[in-house]
Amino acid sequence: MKFEHLIEINDPLNPLIDALTIKQLWTGLVLSAESPKLFVPHLDECVIDERTEHGFRRRRRFGELVVEDRVVLEPMRQLRYEVAPQQDISRQSLTVTIETPTADTLYVRFQYQDDHDAATDAANAMYDEFRKSAYQESDIDIIRVLRDLAAQGRLDAMLN
Repeated sequence: MKFEHLIEINDPLNPLIDALTIKQLWTGLVLSAESPKLFVPHLDECVIDERTEHGFRRRRRFGELVVEDRVVLEPMRQLRYEVAPQQDISRQSLTVTIETPTADTLYVRFQYQDDHDAATDAANAMYDEFRKSAYQESDIDIIRVLRDLAAQGRLDAMLN
């Protein structure tokens, strides 16, 4: 399965959207990776057990399900979540990219991919539609929380 969508962060023509800086957006996206419980209410635990200059490895627990992944950071541009095959989970990835098509606009592109073959994708088509919808709603929620944190000044406080 491959799936991607774009969320508009700044639109100079829409005064109802509070503009975020790239630094605020980056800080918030990294926060969502390092402290996902702030963004995912049904997450029971997240432990970061290894850090490098390029990212970190974490273990997230959802009830009995434990998912280990690696988060690779390309500062101010991209986060890449890499899930190796484990238990009943196939190899998966999520790439979150900050895009600035003009000086006044700002977007975040979310790209999901798993290693299922075409036959598996066809067999899971209905299930994958639910997954795509859930991914998109989760990503919208992340941006909503980031906007709330920015409005409270919390993202700026993290920058200092």
